[in-house]
Parts: sequence; structure tokens; C-alpha cells
Amino acid sequence: MITAASLAPWLGGALALGGVAVAVSRRRELMVRWCAWAVGVPLVTGAFWLGRPGAAAVAVVVAVIAALEYGGLLRLPPVDRAVLVAAVTGVVLAAWLAPGQVPRVVAVGALAVAAVPLLAGDADQGLRRLGAGLLGLAWLSVLAALVPLGASGLALFVAVSVADITAYFAGRRLGGPRLSPLSPAKRWSGTLAGAAAGLGTLAVLSVPAWPTALAVAVGGPAGDLLESMVKRGAQAKDAGRWLPGSGGLLDRIDSLLIALAVLLVLS
Repeated sequence: MITAASLAPWLGGALALGGVAVAVSRRRELMVRWCAWAVGVPLVTGAFWLGRPGAAAVAVVVAVIAALEYGGLLRLPPVDRAVLVAAVTGVVLAAWLAPGQVPRVVAVGALAVAAVPLLAGDADQGLRRLGAGLLGLAWLSVLAALVPLGASGLALFVAVSVADITAYFAGRRLGGPRLSPLSPAKRWSGTLAGAAAGLGTLAVLSVPAWPTALAVAVGGPAGDLLESMVKRGAQAKDAGRWLPGSGGLLDRIDSLLIALAVLLVLS
């Protein structure tokens, strides 16, 4: 069984090697991004070390920030953002405290999200607000899966992150057909190379189950494309500007979200 303790040496080694590579490259952008990872990885790993309470804490913090970024990206009114944050947080807490009630909490959250534009009588933007709110609830609520997955969820995040990074550099190096009009910079060559790197990471971390492998290979790229679609619709480059080297947190976890959804379906 994979644990945070078994992952810690691998994550520490990866950070150290990454630091050496970044120092050699002397690229400021990469140095800033590595510093953000050097702070975030130990904090997240330490939280998962605490078991379900720690995983729930990480999921709640990530859910709140991601929901706020999503609401800002789609220019939702403050009340819509607040209700979305509460709904997603409720789903995560239910996964920790009352797992059998998760479907009911999701349903209550959907009704609350729908009630906001209805009660406001918004005939002009009500449908857009309703659709955006329900998409945000469905998209971000999968973070609740981190609670029962525990360290396996952390391993999944590591694998999709490695796949993302590999896909970016391999796509630029190898070129070839574009993956989708939603993200013209992404290439099939990079996606396939990223999938191979992600699967290799799972093997190294001793997470060989085929649902997890499919989540990384298929769910990761799909999640990236989904956020690209949302950002294109919102005419925005990034979901935020506060996270060094990554824009916003939603830009960093987009692949993880759909990978979690795929894993939930297959499990």
C-alpha cells in the first residue's frame, strides 16, 4: 500500500534533481516555478502524512481557491462565487465525515447553485450563471476523491504533473499534428510522450493499477483541454496571477481534476 512516507524520498529526490537542472539552465521562470514547488510539495506531503484529516484539509484549501479562481474567470457575481465555494467545500467535508451522504450533499449543492440566479430573477444572465455554477460544482467536487484516495491521490498528482511537463517540452521539441484547436500549442507527440512519462512515474511509485494508468494517460490531457476551453470562453490566459510560474492554482490542477474523475468512474 502506498503511503506518504514511501513517496517522500522520491519527491525529495525529484525536487533536488529539479533544483540542479534549474540552476544549470539559469532561466528565471524555471527558478521561480521550482521555488513554488519547493515550498508546496513538503507542505502537501506533510498533510497527506496525517491521513484522511490531512487529505481533507488539502482538498478543502484547494477547492476554495480553485472555486474562487473559477468564479473570477467567468466573472460570476460575488454571491454565486460564495455559494459555489460553500457547495464544493461541503462535498469535500462530506467525503471525510459522512461518505455515504456525498450524493445528497452534491444534490443540495446543485440546488443551491441553481437557486441563486433563480431567486435573483436574472433573465439576462441567469442561464449563463446557472450553467457556469453547475459546471464548477461538477468539475471541482471531484477533489473530494483525494480524501479516500489518500497518498494514492498524491501519487496521481505527481504522475499527471510529470506527464504535463514532459508533454510541454516534448511537444515543442518533436512538433507534429496539433492535439486540439482548444490548445494550439499542444501536440500529439507531446501528449504521447507525456503519457509514457506519467505511466513510468506510476511504475516507479508502485502504483501499477490500470484505472490509475488510464486516468493519467487520458484524464490528464482531457483536463488540460477542458480548462483551455473555459479560459478561451472567458478570453483569459490564466486562471490567476498569484502562483509563481503557474498563473493560478486551477492552472496547476486542471489535469488532476479530470484524472480524478476518470479514476472515480473506473473504480
